[in-house]
Amino acid sequence: MAKKIGVILSGCGVYDGSEIHETVITLLAIDRAGAEAVCMAPNINQMHVINHLAGEPAEGETRNVLVESARIARGNIKDIATVTVADFDALILPGGFGAAKNLCDFAVNGPDCSVNPDVARLLKETVAAKKPLAAICIAPALLAKVLGPINSPVLTIGTDQGTAEALNKMGAKHVDCPVKEAVVDRQNRIVSSPAYMLAGSISEAAAGIEKTVQELIAMIE
Repeated sequence: MAKKIGVILSGCGVYDGSEIHETVITLLAIDRAGAEAVCMAPNINQMHVINHLAGEPAEGETRNVLVESARIARGNIKDIATVTVADFDALILPGGFGAAKNLCDFAVNGPDCSVNPDVARLLKETVAAKKPLAAICIAPALLAKVLGPINSPVLTIGTDQGTAEALNKMGAKHVDCPVKEAVVDRQNRIVSSPAYMLAGSISEAAAGIEKTVQELIAMIE
C-alpha cells in the first residue's frame, strides 16, 4: 500500500498563500516516490489578499484558505479540522507567506506568534505518534513555535540571520543550510530545506525540496 504524506497548504500564491512552485515540486516528488499526497488546509479567511501582479494588497478582497488551496490540489483536499494523524504516515508543510500569515501570524508577530489551533494540534499529534515531519522555506517557523519549547528541533530556513534568531528564540536550533540541501533532525524525525528563502531559480528550490521529500519518506516506519 502506498505511503500517505499529509501536505498542509495555506492558500495559493507566494505572497498570501502556499508558494506554488514549492507545493507542486513537493507533490511531484511525493508522487515520483510512489507515495500519495493527502492535501489539507484550514477553512478560514486569509490574513489579506495580495495582487501578485502589482505586489500590493488588494483592498476590500477576501479569500478562503481552503478554497484557494484547492486550486493547487485540483480540488482533492480536506478541511484540516477533519484530519487526524491516522490519515497519513508523514506530514510536510510547503512554504510561501501563507505559512507565516494564515497558518500562523509569524509574519506579523515574529516569535510571539500564535498558530492556527488545528495546525498546532496536527503537528503535536504527528510528533506524539513518532511520525516524520518536514517543512520548507519559512514553514519551519511553525514547527519552532509549536515544538520548540519541548522538542528543541534542529531546523533551517537557510541563512537569514534575523529569521534564524527568531526560530532560536522559539526554542528551535537553527542550522545554516545551502539552498540545494536539507537539514535532518533524526532525533525528532524532522527535515527542513530553505527553498525560496535562498533559491534564485525553480531548479535550485527543487533540488532541496526533492531531498527533503526523499528523507521524509525514508523515515517512515
